[in-house]
Amino acid sequence: MGRIWMGVFGWRVEGALPATRKFVFIAAPHTSNWDLPFMIATAYVLGVRISWLGKHTLFEGPFGGFMRALGGIPVDRRSRHSMVEQVAERFQQAEELVLGISPEGTRKKVEYWKSGFYHIARAAQVPVGMGFLDFGRKVAGLGPLLPLTGDVRADMDQVRAFYRDLRGKLPEFECIPRLREEDPEQV
Repeated sequence: MGRIWMGVFGWRVEGALPATRKFVFIAAPHTSNWDLPFMIATAYVLGVRISWLGKHTLFEGPFGGFMRALGGIPVDRRSRHSMVEQVAERFQQAEELVLGISPEGTRKKVEYWKSGFYHIARAAQVPVGMGFLDFGRKVAGLGPLLPLTGDVRADMDQVRAFYRDLRGKLPEFECIPRLREEDPEQV
């Protein structure tokens, strides 16, 4: 199904699923609602099931099972444990978990990426996979895995270098990948 979707739109998929089956998957650049179907199709082509985080109430009632079947992981914001701790525990319990996160957090231009992906990966001791959609070249895929060092600026320099030439569907909404933690005046 994923290959058919990509073929209809003239796209190709690059990269391969790494040997490790636990990592945080950055979904970037995120500038359009079209990003979701292309990312899902890319995941099908690569043979990976991507999970995502959602407010726990999305998983209640008649649609709860459906949301889980789509890869959703409920996060209870009322919990004493932070979201980072909750998700890190999930990684420890799972044999396989690829967690997709769009650090821009919205389809609009932002000054900073949300740092949850970084803190989750560090707490869970898993690498970050650099997933991408390049509307300029009509290529999607998974770039290298980045084992985080804890040196936020150095780690993000590698992330910036990877995403530098990738174009979202709406380039005017793209932002430079950076975290508030890199700018001490903003923390």
